[in-house]
Amino acid sequence: MDRIICLGIGYLCGLLQSGYLYGRTRHMDIRQYGSGNVGTTNSLRVMGKKAGAVVFLGDFLKAFVPVLLIRLLLQNHANVDLLAFYAGVGVTLGHNFPFYLKFRGGKGIACMAGIMTAMDIRIALVCLVVFSVSVAITRYVSLGSILISIVFFAGIVMLGRLGSYEVDAAHYPELCAVSAFLMCLAVWRHRSNIGRLLAGTENKLGAKKA
Repeated sequence: MDRIICLGIGYLCGLLQSGYLYGRTRHMDIRQYGSGNVGTTNSLRVMGKKAGAVVFLGDFLKAFVPVLLIRLLLQNHANVDLLAFYAGVGVTLGHNFPFYLKFRGGKGIACMAGIMTAMDIRIALVCLVVFSVSVAITRYVSLGSILISIVFFAGIVMLGRLGSYEVDAAHYPELCAVSAFLMCLAVWRHRSNIGRLLAGTENKLGAKKA
């Protein structure tokens, strides 16, 4: 039951669609422009750098805050970090599949950044380096996003094995499964980008969207 509650709380937080709400302040529906995605990258391409920064921060915080609060408020729970991860999953699902936008949301990378920062700043910093270097070299935001989702999963599995999180041994496999779900969801949400990367037709950062 505690897992379901955390999922539900996370989902409600994830419904705060920063890209959609910011677009409305500009009298536009971001879903009708660019890729149709409500996340940071499309907001950046369609509405500019300020919009991209605001949308990223909004999506980051809506994951960071509930995950951190659960870690603080339930710190005496034997598996508090597992519950925090469930809240993170809920946020990502709410962000990716908001019911009031006909389940057309973002891809969850800014949310993942919020989750990993609230859970483990070490993984967040490694992912920041991986993302920055890969995008600087290739100018493919999608490639950087896919890479950090993989690094995120690997980091949680490795550090969890070393006992870095408040999860007992019996629930460690569940922690790995939840983080694997987040990684697979991120990769799946980028499936069209993967197709374009393989075909050499993916949009590069700074280039006008085809």
